[in-house]
Amino acid sequence: MPEKSAGTLASPPAATPKIKPPKRLAGTLYRGREGMWSWVLHRITGVSIYFFLLVHILDQSIVRISPQAYNGVIDTYKTPIMGLGELVLVIAIGYHALNGLRIILIDFWSVGARHQRLMFVIVILLWIVLIAGFAPRQIANIILEAQGHGSV
Repeated sequence: MPEKSAGTLASPPAATPKIKPPKRLAGTLYRGREGMWSWVLHRITGVSIYFFLLVHILDQSIVRISPQAYNGVIDTYKTPIMGLGELVLVIAIGYHALNGLRIILIDFWSVGARHQRLMFVIVILLWIVLIAGFAPRQIANIILEAQGHGSV
């Protein structure tokens, strides 16, 4: 076994190369911008609509068990809180439908991914216009129901 000199023992270890990640990963739409937020909102609205449909099927099936229980459930839907729930449901369905069309265009249109930001802006603008047509009437119904006057 060769003898090591003091100079050999004191030499610094070899430097390990530092690997730096790229500043921005390429090839995906989801990096904290409108693509990611449209994805998040699409999932949230989709799950919300799913749970609404589940409850809707259950409450409609009550009529076969007991018409009186069904009438009781329907009466609970005539409250201001449920009126707000209907408003939220329409808002969720509107966004989910419009963004679903945007997703179809991204998937099947050859330049869809390139124009996804513009399409997101268009979805939001159309969504606002649609909600602006529904929300005032629904809010008026909620206020009238809270005052005990019934729907418009």
